[in-house]
Amino acid sequence: MSDETVTPMMAQYLEIRDRNPGALLFYRMGDFYEMFFQDALNAAEALDIALTKRGFHQGEPIPMCGVPVHAAEGYLLTLIRKGFRVAIAEQLEDPAEAKKRGYKSVVKRDVVRLVTPGTLTEDSLLEARRHNFLAAYSELREEGALAWTDISTGELRVMPCPLSRLGPELARLSPRELLVPDHLETELAELGSEAGAATTPLARASFDSSGAEKRLTALWQVGSLEGFGSFSRAELSAMGGLVDYLHLTQRGNLPLLRAPVKEMAGGTVQIDASTRRNLEITQALSGGREGSLLAAIDRTATAAGARLLERRISSPSRDLTTIRLRHEALAHLLDESRLREDLRDSLRRVPDIDRALSRLALDRGGPRDLAAIRNGLAQALSLSARLSGVPRLLSQAAQGLTGHETLVDQLDQALVAEPPLLARDGGFIAAGYDDELDETRRLRDEGRGVIAGMQAEYAGLAGVPALKIKHNNVLGYFIEVTTTHEEKLRARPDLFIHRQSTASQIRFTTLALNELESKILNAANHALELEKRHYEGLKRAILDLAGPIGVTARALAEIDLCAAFADLAAEGDWVAPVVDDSRAFDIRGGRHPVVERALRRQGGQSFVANDCDLTTGASPAIWMLTGPNMAGKSTFLRQNALIALLAQAGSFVPASSARIGLVSQLFSRVGASDDLARGRSTFMVEMVETAAILNQADDRALVILDEIGRGTATWDGLSIAWATLEHLHDVNRCRALFATHYHEMTQLSARLDGVENATVSVKEWQGEVIFLHEVKRGAADRSYGVQVARLAGLPVSVIERARVILEALESGDRQGKKSTALIDDLPLFRAAPPPTAVTPAAPSQVEARLAEIDPDQLTPIGALSLLYELKALKT
Repeated sequence: MSDETVTPMMAQYLEIRDRNPGALLFYRMGDFYEMFFQDALNAAEALDIALTKRGFHQGEPIPMCGVPVHAAEGYLLTLIRKGFRVAIAEQLEDPAEAKKRGYKSVVKRDVVRLVTPGTLTEDSLLEARRHNFLAAYSELREEGALAWTDISTGELRVMPCPLSRLGPELARLSPRELLVPDHLETELAELGSEAGAATTPLARASFDSSGAEKRLTALWQVGSLEGFGSFSRAELSAMGGLVDYLHLTQRGNLPLLRAPVKEMAGGTVQIDASTRRNLEITQALSGGREGSLLAAIDRTATAAGARLLERRISSPSRDLTTIRLRHEALAHLLDESRLREDLRDSLRRVPDIDRALSRLALDRGGPRDLAAIRNGLAQALSLSARLSGVPRLLSQAAQGLTGHETLVDQLDQALVAEPPLLARDGGFIAAGYDDELDETRRLRDEGRGVIAGMQAEYAGLAGVPALKIKHNNVLGYFIEVTTTHEEKLRARPDLFIHRQSTASQIRFTTLALNELESKILNAANHALELEKRHYEGLKRAILDLAGPIGVTARALAEIDLCAAFADLAAEGDWVAPVVDDSRAFDIRGGRHPVVERALRRQGGQSFVANDCDLTTGASPAIWMLTGPNMAGKSTFLRQNALIALLAQAGSFVPASSARIGLVSQLFSRVGASDDLARGRSTFMVEMVETAAILNQADDRALVILDEIGRGTATWDGLSIAWATLEHLHDVNRCRALFATHYHEMTQLSARLDGVENATVSVKEWQGEVIFLHEVKRGAADRSYGVQVARLAGLPVSVIERARVILEALESGDRQGKKSTALIDDLPLFRAAPPPTAVTPAAPSQVEARLAEIDPDQLTPIGALSLLYELKALKT
């Protein structure tokens, strides 16, 4: 193109790009998606693909790159993970149609979809066992609300959420994308980033509550939302923002959203982001799933069951009835091992019904999604027959498995066992389902045989065995005889129609032959059109029953999770916890589920179980745990928090017995980390997290705190730890485990009624410390820090110097010296000579005698004599 002129195609590209700011534009050109200008530069770098040029614009070459359409999903996944949004512009007409308007006419194109982190539906772009939530936050008149959906499953939920609660709720949901009003973008972007979500601002009009109500009633085709529940204006606004964004990104082709479910504040255990991180509930501190609680306990057989498991442990219930129903169902399947194994065997053959249904609704599905619905519903019918005489939770789930017999029969008759991925590939409708399709396929696949049969038929009718049916590009199919037999065919003008004569042959046709020719030539396209027509009909039949199918999918997930928890309990010897409305917390023989699993994998090592009893007469109940580092204090703290979480999530627990009064909040401050991005040191992070606990914990909370105050000077740290413990006892009045290396604080148990001392046992042997990992009542006499440092491999000179300093400090303490005077007395801050090398001691008599011995030359009696000799030397 010239420097001054923009071609029609490039003008179209620029116009579409300008209408979709902030997104890379995938511009369909035949079998490729092309990108130009800055989009090409960004995409080439992000995807590591070749950058080329196409023409000129304003005197400069136009950068260009492209990706094949058939491989586009892999490139999309890379771009989304790197923070891009992608607008996909498809060809909306056949290029032949465009040419009818003129030689230089441009094929009509427009964006059919905007791909963003929260709007993915394809299997290749999603993690099968995790939700992909799109969330929206709105605030009206200081009233906040949070709504979220997973368009790949159709789930939609909403809850009241003041701004102060947004961070913990985002941590619970881990959405991929957060929608916010544009005037709140700056304020909320950091919260979204902390939760791992891309923050997308929308205009205020998207969150207008009046407009939102109209959008929502239109979506579900109802006159009022009252049938779904009562929603505040802020909740309507948040849901309206979601739906408006889906209109924008899906270009009007809305996903199959289920009726909204309102979650009430206080229905689940409150767990903030730092606690989730410290306890490694769904993600290990290293960043992956492996090493987390979720990975350790996941025995689910289906993708939907796995997603439900993650929701349950992320949001443990506070409703006693719900918790007990879950435990009752689990106990039944634990006792009925044959039923449990039968259920799990069937569940392993259940596809992901929710996501197949969603793809069909968005017109991104294919024949395999039809088969997934068929196979899933068939397994549901099979499962329902086995769930008789079961507890209430399982019987309710069983009721949702039936009612699909007609649809299953239709799909079973219509579909082959293993259909192709795409409808355009054909071959997915079973033989015998449609006579016309069968005949068309026969013509497509057996055209020569059909012609041969017709040739034999005409040869018999004409009495000419030498009659042939032939084909050429000019006449198509025709009947040919020699001039000798011409009169025999001309004698049947009702059947044979003359077409051409040559010197030696006469050519005829028939109406049936002409019709057959047309059918053969068009058979492939016609067969595909018939299959596509059936695909649309089957898809519509499924979508007409989307509501009941969704109920079945959720019932299957519930049964799967219950059976998985039972399998986990049977494998790990877990017990049913007693969860009640008391303030009890009595764990006998408790174990850490993740550490125990890791030990088993490392050669079958056993985990040392421990008791934890916070059930006291006083309102606060706090164990102050002392003992050396590496003795297992942090493991003990975490395992008790995880046991409480598992119990209220509906699972059995790794213990010999457990009684847990309902926990309202779970707080954890364990481990050391900094936050350099926000200018926070390790100690500042520790103090921020501790402040959040002290400001929020109520008397039903379970708090675990580890080594408060260690990030600052000794006396500062001790005073902070002391004051924190007093606040937990006097103000929060909660149940807590408080680990500290300040063993001086053990004296507080005599002053605070609700505080008891506990310690992790160790044993000293010849100057070395042996960790027993046993927790018992009482206090540690010291911290054993120098011994642990020796185990860590510090140089011997450093260890010896540390011992000298420690003895002097402890001696000064006993003599009542002030710390400053004590430091002045020590050469700690004086110029000291460099450490001298430690001279090894001369070998002892025993060692010298052993050095002279050749064990291979000893006889049995000689070895015995030598043993007596060495014993004499030792004494």
